[in-house]
Formats: sequence, C-alpha cells, structure tokens
Amino acid sequence: MKQPLFAVTKPGLQTTVQDLGRFGYQQYGISPSGAMDPYSMKIANILVGNDPVEAVLETAFLGPDLVAKSDMVVSICGGEFSLTVDGNTTPMWKSFLLKKGQTLAFGSCKKGARAYMAIAGGIDVPKILNSKSTFLNGKFGGFSGRSLKKDDIVYGHPLIRKPLKGLHTELIPNWGNHLNLRVIPGPHQSMFTKQGIHCFYNEEFVVTTKSNRMGYQLEGPRIEHVAGPDIISDPTPLGGIQVPASGQPIILMSDRQTTGGYARIGTVISTDIPLLAQAGPTSVIRFSSISVEEAHELYLKKQNLIKQFIIAAK
Repeated sequence: MKQPLFAVTKPGLQTTVQDLGRFGYQQYGISPSGAMDPYSMKIANILVGNDPVEAVLETAFLGPDLVAKSDMVVSICGGEFSLTVDGNTTPMWKSFLLKKGQTLAFGSCKKGARAYMAIAGGIDVPKILNSKSTFLNGKFGGFSGRSLKKDDIVYGHPLIRKPLKGLHTELIPNWGNHLNLRVIPGPHQSMFTKQGIHCFYNEEFVVTTKSNRMGYQLEGPRIEHVAGPDIISDPTPLGGIQVPASGQPIILMSDRQTTGGYARIGTVISTDIPLLAQAGPTSVIRFSSISVEEAHELYLKKQNLIKQFIIAAK
C-alpha cells in the first residue's frame, strides 16, 4: 500500500522523477527521457536494495528541501551537493535512515551538476509506455509530467532495510571541470572538411548556459562543413554530436528530439555519458576518437563492475 514519502517545501531548480527511460517509441516522436547520469541512478538504487532501474528523483544544480512523511531508507549519489538532514551534514554515496518529520535539504551543487535520490521500495507514479520517467517537453510521465513544485506530496512504498555501507572510493566518480570524452566517429564524416575534423579532435569546447536535458550546446572554434550542415533527417542517438551551420557542436542528451537534420560528426560513448551529464556551464571538453569495439569493451567492464557491486550488496 502506498504511503506519503515526503512533502516538498522547496522544489529546487529542476527536480523530476526519472528511471532509465522509455525505449522503442522514437519512431512515434517520443523522446526516451530518463536519468541523465544512469550510473549514479543505478548505484543509488543498489545502496537501498532496489532494482537498479527503479525510478528516482533527479535534481540539478540547486536541490530541493523535502520533509519526510514516513520513515524511509534513502541514498543520494551523483554530483556533490551540500546535503543536510535537520541542518546536520549528511554524506552522499551511502544509504541512511530518514525519519518521519526530518527535513532533507540538498542545497547547492559544489561539484558536478546532478544528484539522484533513491528510496527503498520506490516512488509511486504511473508507468507510461513502460517507464516512470518525466518527459518535460511532452508534459507526461513522472509526477504529472513536470518538475516538482512547492507543497507537492510524493508517494511511494517505503521499506525499512538495513542501511548499507558506502561505496569504495574507486567506484565514486571524481567530477571535474575538464572532460575528455571518447567518441565513435559519426556517419557524416564526409560532410566536414579535413580542417573541421582536425579542429573537432584537437581543440577545446566549453559548455554554454543554453545546455539542458535536451542537449549540451558547446562553444569553441568553428567546425567547417564541406557544403553546409543539412541532411535528410534521421534518428538521433544519445550522445550524438550535431554540428549546425554555426559550426558549434550540440551533444544530444536524454530529452533529445527523436530525429535531426544536421550532420553528426560523432557519438559520445555510453560509458562517458555520466561524465557529460555532470558537466555544468564553463566545463571544458576535449574529444578523442575510439572504435566501436573499444567502446563495447569499456561498456562491458562498467556493467560488470555494477554487477559485482550488486552481488556484494546482497
């Protein structure tokens, strides 16, 4: 039976319900959505004994204040926030008991950009197209298709499980302001000049304030096209890097449009998406090329690491 988990006294900048997203619907114009940083989301769930893909709260840059309406076990992973319970500093990357009446405050983000809060037993929101994720532009999924607002009451199925110890430090990412993102060369390489491709792999680009859950807009040296950026629109992958007429790259993220008409110079590998998701404005990015085979190896290594942690947590 569902119970009230908490009341929202401050909503934060953008706090939404997210799981891994909804897949198989891009052909109908529906974005996958889902957690921007799936690694932090999965670890938060494992720490409270949930299935790794259970829905969580995702918050960005300035987090919410939440008053517990039930006793519950929670964990918060991701970017480094000024986390407190009733004014007392609380560590991230470990689970803890939050008692009824206590106030959990995220504060501002000191490193990274996004945090993920998992509740043992999960959050009670309807599944739409096999996902609880919020699609903000579509105004559906999650909590009424929107970010949390003041005075919202969020419901769930709180389970009191023994809080687990935190992660080994090697499993906690070190969010930095300089990122080296590995990229699989895109399908439209012939549409860029040799100088344009050289620029992409050898220059630095800065994340701008126009970046959001749809995409990260970068600013840097102009990437040259041979004869314009336009293609016949095709499906857009997570991490796909479009280069419009401005020559400034745009990296497509969770709430991306389902098709795009700009040439793609590459695609950020899935293993590096969590690093990108934790980048904020002024973060500096460099790109390096990697093969599909190497990307597969890195993906499998990361998944095996998560599996080992799941086994250790049981």
